Amino acid sequence: MLARTPTQGRETQMAIIGWQDAFSVGIEEIDAQHRKLIDIINNLHEAMRDKKAKGILGDIVNEMADYATLHFATEEKYLVAFGYPEIVVHESEHNAFTKKVADLRERLAQGTLVLSLEVITFLRDWLTNHILSSDKKYAPFLNSKGLQ
Repeated sequence: MLARTPTQGRETQMAIIGWQDAFSVGIEEIDAQHRKLIDIINNLHEAMRDKKAKGILGDIVNEMADYATLHFATEEKYLVAFGYPEIVVHESEHNAFTKKVADLRERLAQGTLVLSLEVITFLRDWLTNHILSSDKKYAPFLNSKGLQ
């Protein structure tokens, strides 16, 4: 479902994903990182839609890969520190996504990948499903440990 979001100094554009209160895990740092990942996916969608140069698309894919790695490290730091019982499952989801994005990045760099709505939809769906299922699952645990 497309949502309208404001973009930097321009008319409102159609975004492929918008922040929803349902995404909040009640931890300010992680919510801010989720918002940033949403922004990156929207930037990638906009660049693809506007037929930006391959280099710009590559830069955005690289930013997403790097930021996802930072975000996953943040989550895992808290999950380890507080002894989250399902950390192995959560880390395996992160690892699968990281491998998929690394593959996308490599294929884009080699010229064997054309970014499409299918790729953007995968990124959007993976992120929203991960937040709404896996991340929401750890939220009460971390909140009960005082993480806000």
